[in-house]
Amino acid sequence: MAQLPCDGGNGNCSLCKSIPLPEESLTCSLCGTPWHVPCLSSPPESLASTLQWHCPDCTGEIDPLPVSGEPDGGSELLASIRAIEADDSLTDADKAKKRQELLGGKADGDEDEKKSSGLNVDVLAAFGENLECSFCMQLPERPVTTPCGHNFCLKCFEKWLARGRRTCAKCRSAIPAKMASNPRINASLVSAIRLAKVSKSAASVATANVYHAIANQDRPEKAYTTDRAKKTGKANAASGRIYVTIPSDHFGPIPAENDPVRNQGVLVGESWEDRMDCRQWGAHFPHIAGIAGQSKYGAQSVALSGGYVDDEDHGEWFLYTGSGGRDLSGNKRTNKAQSFDQVFEHSNEALKLSCEMGYPVRVVRSHKEKRSAYAPEVGLRYDGVYRIEKCWRKVGVQGSFKVCRYLFVRCDNEPAPWTSDEHGDRPRPLPNVPELKMATDLFERNESPSWDFNEGEGRWVWTRPPPPSQKPVHALDAKETKSLRKAIKAAHSNSTSKKLLNGLKSNSLLLLLSISVVVCVVQSMRYITSSLVYQTVVGYNRCCVDAEFKCLICKDVMTLPVTTPCGHSFCKGCLEKGFAGKTLVRERSRGGRTLRARKNIINCPCCPTDIAEFLQNPQVNTGVMEVIAKLQNMEKAEGASVDEKEEKAETEPEEETPIVTEEAEPPRKRAKKLTLTQ
Repeated sequence: MAQLPCDGGNGNCSLCKSIPLPEESLTCSLCGTPWHVPCLSSPPESLASTLQWHCPDCTGEIDPLPVSGEPDGGSELLASIRAIEADDSLTDADKAKKRQELLGGKADGDEDEKKSSGLNVDVLAAFGENLECSFCMQLPERPVTTPCGHNFCLKCFEKWLARGRRTCAKCRSAIPAKMASNPRINASLVSAIRLAKVSKSAASVATANVYHAIANQDRPEKAYTTDRAKKTGKANAASGRIYVTIPSDHFGPIPAENDPVRNQGVLVGESWEDRMDCRQWGAHFPHIAGIAGQSKYGAQSVALSGGYVDDEDHGEWFLYTGSGGRDLSGNKRTNKAQSFDQVFEHSNEALKLSCEMGYPVRVVRSHKEKRSAYAPEVGLRYDGVYRIEKCWRKVGVQGSFKVCRYLFVRCDNEPAPWTSDEHGDRPRPLPNVPELKMATDLFERNESPSWDFNEGEGRWVWTRPPPPSQKPVHALDAKETKSLRKAIKAAHSNSTSKKLLNGLKSNSLLLLLSISVVVCVVQSMRYITSSLVYQTVVGYNRCCVDAEFKCLICKDVMTLPVTTPCGHSFCKGCLEKGFAGKTLVRERSRGGRTLRARKNIINCPCCPTDIAEFLQNPQVNTGVMEVIAKLQNMEKAEGASVDEKEEKAETEPEEETPIVTEEAEPPRKRAKKLTLTQ
């Protein structure tokens, strides 16, 4: 018989389903979990032993079961559990883990799958030992971090909450109501897990023979305005320099060959402050329109910015509403009501053509999409390429006029920003869309798409040549192509441990540094936390630091890391120092009378989320802290091995340069080595 504790939510015993009396309830001195004494297989023998009693979960105690080759009652599961308990080579923790995997439906062949996926790598092993989800016993998928410092998968955490549990599954600490209603994904942990899974060698990218470029070397690095501008800000701004060598009608991802500035391409998850900055890197060229495309050529990209209430965003797929149907003769920004039907023409026809041909469409999400859980908190973010599977028309939510609707499904070789997978998307079945029952003018693609998944290569590729560009061409010569390949190779030479601890400074963020600081100052005036200077420094750090395990305040590797309910990680000392002197409530008085105390609003340094209650007792994320310690030890070991090799090379006697006759072949490799060591 299994031994289970009492439910932390309603206090019922998990075995007999009854509420135990106070004298029949026993609390573990280690984890603080209540247990029903009559349901224990080995209850305490004396009253004195209850003072320091440890529960079966903490001690690893199991029911004594006879081990036999034949399972009782023909149960193979019971025989497997008994075999695990009879294995003396396993520790109690290993036995508990194997029992959990067995009950979770995992087979023995999963060990081979782990080895093939790289889980036996040192860096990834450090993650697996300290960051496992307590429910599925795997690395957290879309991880969320509770205020008590424990990490879980988003789906596992939501299932736990759906059962009415409002306490942490590991320590039974209370979960705040705001986090229970809207759990936030820990973005830094997502990036760290993904980087640990990714192989050191960069994926091979097909080299293009022709490169497009715009002759804009004389243009400024950022969007600018002249004296003729009548509006402030960027309303009348002209575009800055275009940094990528692609035409405006380029389909699909932007590879490293088309990024001469950084030699890495436009990566999934890159962010920009506004649409003008996004245009400079080619993710979405129009700075106002949400659809980039031509009716006779196809659509290249779309921007999700909360334009229609009909839109539905589910991350890997979303329903998008076309353009048109509104009277724009007056104020274009305030007229949001539909006045006539949308039809498949202009930009809507471009999206339909991309659906018919199966072209990849780049997707950019904006912080203005307030109804989506996958939208960024600030600015715009590139989320990869999607493919339009269906398009139709239906009556919109706003009234009696029809709108064009499109079903986008993600099909990118890079993982999404909200997942920690080391690989991109795989072909998935189309979702069920209830509104198709009332749809008209439904169009579904019948022929094979131009952008499809290749089972042999295991990635999304062009099955047919992409449509040729209609823009002017600038071809690179052989020397430029060769130097570009060398720069791309050098850009991917950093080791995984260095990337995790030290991080990489993105050139795009450095180019936009000055304007980012100004934006952060404006945000500080809107959300005043402790001081304007403090928020400005934090905003500066957000623009400069691009590391997984770096504090967003001090720009150094986190010590005693804490994660706020909104998913941002800081050093515990930095966070407490930044809000020193701030209390949860503020006492008020007027005219000698004591007024009711008012709660202080303390915003997170990275977003306007209130973290006042969290700051009362911030808990250290022990899993992340142990991972950082192991990565630092690995980095020291690598540095020591490099020093030993250098010392050994210095002590070895130098070889004399051989004399080469005219008939002999010159020792080119040896001469090159001698030149480097001199």
